[in-house]
Amino acid sequence: MEIVSGLGEKPHVTSQQFRQILEGTIGQKSYIVTSGENLEPELAANNLLKIRSGMMSHHGNVSSVKIGTYDEVELTNGSQGMKRIDLVVNRYTRNAETNIEKNEWVVIMGTPVASNPVAPAYTVGNLQKGDLVDDCPVFELHYDGINVTEVKKMLSVLPNVAELNSKIPKIKSGTKILQGTGNRYLELFTMAELEEMFGVSNTDSPNYVIYACNADDSALGQIDNGIAYTTDAKAWMLWFESNITSGKNVRINYSVTFNPDIS
Repeated sequence: MEIVSGLGEKPHVTSQQFRQILEGTIGQKSYIVTSGENLEPELAANNLLKIRSGMMSHHGNVSSVKIGTYDEVELTNGSQGMKRIDLVVNRYTRNAETNIEKNEWVVIMGTPVASNPVAPAYTVGNLQKGDLVDDCPVFELHYDGINVTEVKKMLSVLPNVAELNSKIPKIKSGTKILQGTGNRYLELFTMAELEEMFGVSNTDSPNYVIYACNADDSALGQIDNGIAYTTDAKAWMLWFESNITSGKNVRINYSVTFNPDIS
């Protein structure tokens, strides 16, 4: 066992160890890390692709296009009457003698065919095993004749911590005293109360779910369909199987969950 995050007698932290840390936090696959313009591609011409600023992680190896800049990648022209798929890969290499590592954009040209082109092969490496080359496909270039008809992004943008936190369900539980209205509905929460509890302002939220049960063994009756949202009253209402005596106080145990839209 050796220390990684502490001061040693000599420089000792390796790029492999750093990649191990990143694989454990970001993940072992390939992602665009939220930064800059998220490596957005721009086809400047049929033979020139611009890649905007951003950062990506591939097998724990992080590389970037500096903020406020862009990379230019030269493309090979298509052929009249032929179709083709090229790959733009982020290639990692390590010099076996010096151990110097680098990343660079490389275009791997596919085979021109009359129809149904396929993407070319690329080098799949394992950095933790010391492989010298590891390609990460980032874009597919689809050619129809001499023209690039599509620049297809191959990687998804990894949400940052703030975005992930915003998608965690928020739950509030407690007890509330309600007064019967003499009909089948009781107002459990107004939207203003829900907004105060959850810090949201969605007035017709289908993602709100409310569960309630009788807590005092009174003649509350069994909850039938549970809840209903009324846009006119801007409130969540409980729907009971039996009527509640007007003016009768009932005690409700409740649990309210706000599930953010994770699509």
